[in-house]
Amino acid sequence: MSAETHPELTKNQALVFGSLSGAGGPLTAYAILDQLRDDGFRAPLQVYRALDKLVEYGMVHRLESLNAFVACAHTGCAAHGAAAFAICERCGDVSEFTPEKAIDLLRNWTEQQGFRLSRTTIELRGTCKACASSN
Repeated sequence: MSAETHPELTKNQALVFGSLSGAGGPLTAYAILDQLRDDGFRAPLQVYRALDKLVEYGMVHRLESLNAFVACAHTGCAAHGAAAFAICERCGDVSEFTPEKAIDLLRNWTEQQGFRLSRTTIELRGTCKACASSN
């Protein structure tokens, strides 16, 4: 997804999204702030406000276990409200994927329980193929 698909982005949102898009991996809000100081960012609140909107738009995901953010790798995440990530505990690589069957099972369960689901984020932690084969 690109900033061009959301022309309503503010300057700060576009800068934060650009920072995440070019990062090649997850960044904390403070790492983003450090990268954008020359662009006029002075306070963490500026970054967090931009991140909140980008998450709402489905352009960015928050990785709860890392307390970091990553640019969305798939189109349509905002539409289905679900994302899944495989996080390598050795090299830090983060791969986004969509496990449709698992998400369908979770949605079915929430409907049966009367639970109002707002968003689903699945985080798998372990060792990626490259790191596992380097042993």
